[in-house]
Amino acid sequence: MRKRLYLRVGDKVTHLKYTIWGDGEVVEEKHSTLSGGFCFVRVLFEDGNERSFINDMDHECCCFYSGIRILY
Repeated sequence: MRKRLYLRVGDKVTHLKYTIWGDGEVVEEKHSTLSGGFCFVRVLFEDGNERSFINDMDHECCCFYSGIRILY
């Protein structure tokens, strides 16, 4: 089954709950080759920290549901 991905490398994002982090940019995507494995993204925020999030829209812990939004 194909995963429904939310973010791609280069996307500019923000976090609704943690605005103190500033805006961020997706710098890496990782996809599991195993069936049922996770898809992750790594985001570099303006505060200088990289944070990792689950990137599968079908997973209840997807970064979209935790507050990550794409900036347009």
